[in-house]
Amino acid sequence: MSEAPEESFISHLVELRDRLLRSLIAIAVVLGVLCIYPGPGEIYDILAAPLTKALPEGTKMVAIGVITPFMVPLKILLMSAFLLALPFVLWQLWAFIAPGLYSHEKKLVLPLVVASASLFYLGMAFAYFVVFPLLFAFFTSTTPEGVTMATDIANYLSFIMGLFFSFGLAFEVPV
Repeated sequence: MSEAPEESFISHLVELRDRLLRSLIAIAVVLGVLCIYPGPGEIYDILAAPLTKALPEGTKMVAIGVITPFMVPLKILLMSAFLLALPFVLWQLWAFIAPGLYSHEKKLVLPLVVASASLFYLGMAFAYFVVFPLLFAFFTSTTPEGVTMATDIANYLSFIMGLFFSFGLAFEVPV
């Protein structure tokens, strides 16, 4: 009789492992697709567009670190793959948690998860299309005379990822 709780616990761990593996496989598949099309450079160009449009004529971004030109696109690919696979990852999380919920709880969770993911994506889109152009136009206009604005791509990536996350969370307030 004492075997039943242990067996149940082990079966839950096996189920969790399977769900995590499925999620990682989904992220890896999306990552593979992103490596082929559109590719890491093109995704970075899309993310850098708000700043490059605001920079003065002839000014470019710089890579200060030796490995930065390789690591920044790789980080962007990984983050993009995770964000694109997020619905499947959330579905795997839901499939793991759902058996332990009551039926009235199950009815509430699915709309909540869909609304949360949609609002997070909406917050990121708001940051990219509204906040970034205004912010970078302001920053470039306040650059002192005689100073060349040369933004490091790694610092830029950290900055925009922080803003994406912040605006994604801020748009979660209605939920």
